[in-house]
Amino acid sequence: MYYLVTTLHVIICFFLIIVVLLQSGKAADLAGAFGGMGSQTVFGPRGTATVLSKATTIAASLFMITSLALAIMADRISPSTGSVLENRKAPVAQQQTKQPAPKPKK
Repeated sequence: MYYLVTTLHVIICFFLIIVVLLQSGKAADLAGAFGGMGSQTVFGPRGTATVLSKATTIAASLFMITSLALAIMADRISPSTGSVLENRKAPVAQQQTKQPAPKPKK
């Protein structure tokens, strides 16, 4: 099951990369090159959702779901033994050599 979800996750990753790279930017027209953002809109022109934008949304959702599933399955396969710092060996304390006390002069 783990390998199936991992394979699905990799396929979704490649699909998401391709879909995002195929999309054009919001300001890809000539007016966007000079700072124009459309007429009478606050945040720029917003068109209807294209097939690529819907595919991006679905692929991103599936990517998050498979990532979460892989994290849960990895924890169940080999449960955590605690913090990395808990497993760290204590540093060896350096033994201080006692120097003999100086003899008082008479």
